[in-house]
Amino acid sequence: MKQLPTGFKDGFLWGGAVAACQIEGAYDVDGRGLSSSDIHAYDKNLNRANVKERGDTLAGIYRRIEDKESYYPKRYGIDFYHTYKSDLALMKEMGFKAFRTSVSWSRIFPNGDELEPNEKGLEFYDHLIDEIIKDGMEPIMTMSHYDIPLHLITEYGGFGNKKMIDFFVRYAKVLLERYKGKVKYWIVCNQVNLLPTVSFGSLGLYDDEADNMEELMYQAVHNQFVASAKVVELAKKIDPEAVMGTMLADGTLYPKSCNPEDIVGTLKKNRMQQYFFSDVQLRGEYPIYALRYFKEKNIDLKFEEGDEELLKNNKMQFLAISYYSSYVFNHETDDGTPFKAEKNPYLKPTPWEWRADPLGFYNCLSQLWDRYEIPLMIAENGLGALDTVEDDGSIHDPYRIEYLQQHIEQLKECVKDGVDILAYLSWGPIDIVSSSSAEMSKRYGYIYVDLDDLGQGTGKRLKKDSFYWYKHVIETNGEDLNWNS
Repeated sequence: MKQLPTGFKDGFLWGGAVAACQIEGAYDVDGRGLSSSDIHAYDKNLNRANVKERGDTLAGIYRRIEDKESYYPKRYGIDFYHTYKSDLALMKEMGFKAFRTSVSWSRIFPNGDELEPNEKGLEFYDHLIDEIIKDGMEPIMTMSHYDIPLHLITEYGGFGNKKMIDFFVRYAKVLLERYKGKVKYWIVCNQVNLLPTVSFGSLGLYDDEADNMEELMYQAVHNQFVASAKVVELAKKIDPEAVMGTMLADGTLYPKSCNPEDIVGTLKKNRMQQYFFSDVQLRGEYPIYALRYFKEKNIDLKFEEGDEELLKNNKMQFLAISYYSSYVFNHETDDGTPFKAEKNPYLKPTPWEWRADPLGFYNCLSQLWDRYEIPLMIAENGLGALDTVEDDGSIHDPYRIEYLQQHIEQLKECVKDGVDILAYLSWGPIDIVSSSSAEMSKRYGYIYVDLDDLGQGTGKRLKKDSFYWYKHVIETNGEDLNWNS
């Protein structure tokens, strides 16, 4: 008879996650080229409760490249490019077992279409990965995290162009060969389903690229699927010990009511904004419901000979998840657009209207496990909040501790149900530039960084109360989620 799990397994990978485009800075150092994230300007008139989708026309992209007046926070991050050793030392002090970050594609191939990589860029990741390992952490690396070389967007139109497949595979081959034996876990593409919200950052699509943008988006997704499958195929040859994964942004919706139209509408929308992507990459083929959707919407996808066989033979080995909040589906108001839904009236809002839902964490992970029975990785989970530094330099963040406590409690419930969880990597263990709003004010970290939304400040690192709490959680392997200062 099977043994019932009682808690997190020995050697569980507790840690944190960041992205190169939000943390590194040094956008013009050592040969790095501009990326899709480098043209996201800070908006001082930002409406936090309604952050707009980020996109631009081709002409707008060129204007931003030449813009000398606006501040572009992701170009500077928190200067992790130069402070990674001392920052990782703080993660080590917390007892991190794993650290997830990404490689900046434009640091390795500045334009993206070169035949040879930028050695200076690779040297940085040599040192970074070695430092992560030296500090006792498992490096978990993402190959593409909203960081597409800008030249590949302006000259080729991003992943809407099939030439991108070869550019991406060439880049991935360099990484797999260079870090064989050092990096075990690779997330090929970050949050592959978060579309159309980040189709510019994820796929490199600009607003006026085609008359039928939905068709172009799904064609670009298909090209990304093919590129990812080719990367898995390469990994089997280059480094058979490497474990290759894909990643979803959780979009599991609740029906607003028990009206059958809400129930069935929720099911259909959950399929197309979430399960379609993981079905292709974990089951190895396009599901019939998606093909029907494309036919009914007159979306004509171009498959090359061999694409289907490639997808079938090169499935991903684990599924990474980002989870922050949940939403509801209302058949009376929902037009079917992915990641457009109503706020849940039973949950409390943050200033950014991300409503915390710990039970939703249990719900989404349980459904994904039941569907695939494949190892899951929590690649992001955290609370963005406005923190206050006291006169004595202390930062009291009980709201963050409460959020994480409640989510880890539900994660443990999943473990007790038999869900195989590889790692828990809380988002932003150190304050970084927000992906969606380009703010520093939206802070996730256990470690405060003294920089404001315009990059002003000392850059000094300060430990929040949550720093000591998370250290205790790791020390007890998640058994004790309480902590008294």
